[in-house]
Amino acid sequence: MFSRLKTGAALAAMTAAMLLASGARPEPAGEWLVASPASVGADPAPLARLAEGYERGEFPKTTSVLVIYQGKLIFERYFGDGGVDVLNNTRSATKSITALAVGQAIGEHAIASVDAPAFSYLADMAPFANDSALKQAITVEDLLTMSSALACDDNVDASTGNEDRMHEQTDWTRWAVDLPTTPNYRRDAAGRGPFAYCTTGAVLLGQIVQRATRTPVDRFVESRLFAPLGISKWEWSHSPKGEVMTGGGLLLRSRDLAKLAWMLVDDGRWNGRPIVSPDWIRAAMTAHRQANPQQGYGYLFWQRVYATPCGARTGWYMAGNGGNAIVVLKELDAAVVVTRENYNTHGMHQQTVDLLERYVLPALPCRAAGHAKG
Repeated sequence: MFSRLKTGAALAAMTAAMLLASGARPEPAGEWLVASPASVGADPAPLARLAEGYERGEFPKTTSVLVIYQGKLIFERYFGDGGVDVLNNTRSATKSITALAVGQAIGEHAIASVDAPAFSYLADMAPFANDSALKQAITVEDLLTMSSALACDDNVDASTGNEDRMHEQTDWTRWAVDLPTTPNYRRDAAGRGPFAYCTTGAVLLGQIVQRATRTPVDRFVESRLFAPLGISKWEWSHSPKGEVMTGGGLLLRSRDLAKLAWMLVDDGRWNGRPIVSPDWIRAAMTAHRQANPQQGYGYLFWQRVYATPCGARTGWYMAGNGGNAIVVLKELDAAVVVTRENYNTHGMHQQTVDLLERYVLPALPCRAAGHAKG
């Protein structure tokens, strides 16, 4: 299901930690270039206080915090059960990776466009229960923006398409395509329906990618994203039938989550090599819906404005239950990984926001010099 890390990973991690502690000049440390905060103009003091906040219980069950600035790993700290080689279950952060896979499939012309009818790629499942013109009009973009006509809202326990009901099924795809549509569904002037958080839609997107590319969706993601990024260890979740769960539960190391985040900061490149189209990244990290007063929503990515000493700064992030956040801060030339296991608790996401605003963002320079463009 997943491959092992190469031998010597533990030694590389120890070397990285020593470099960070000593403030030594940047040197290669495995897959990352490591530097002390001070050596890149960052303030080490707020980061040094982060452990104290953890000990006070400000952000319980945090397992890792990594900070990338101008392409360098300037802070790496593990807590509790966390560690360099630990595979983190960041839950719904998986959805953002699914969005990147959709972009790759469109780039390869396997999926025509975001405007393509979603159910046309699921024709092998026809006939569909509760079929209608409204269901047939659901587009790939509707699923990407959580605004489809499917009767599916994970935040409403009674919703027919609630994720908990999906997990009770053996065949998730069959159940998903047979869902009814929302009564009185209407699109607004921009052509979008109302926002409703729906994990089932992300699962259907994975199945669409699989059928459109004629490649198992896990293998597609591994070949188009993980291999070019040098990610060598992961674990997918599956339905009882064996369908790949593209709506959550993918396990990855913190350093590999950081690779994904930095690739997004660097317009789809890793070490100068193009991986994801910058046009797709811009589309994915554009607010297509307002999810709530504090957060916008792109293509399975969340948007939030953070308070920083530099003023308000917009960040995009992959979010998951427990308080997990993989944050892209293009305005600050930075990326942050926070992995947590505080699942299903009130205030878990706000705790992560507080962690970022109290200890991470105050460390970053207001004027980024700009990372190297390959």
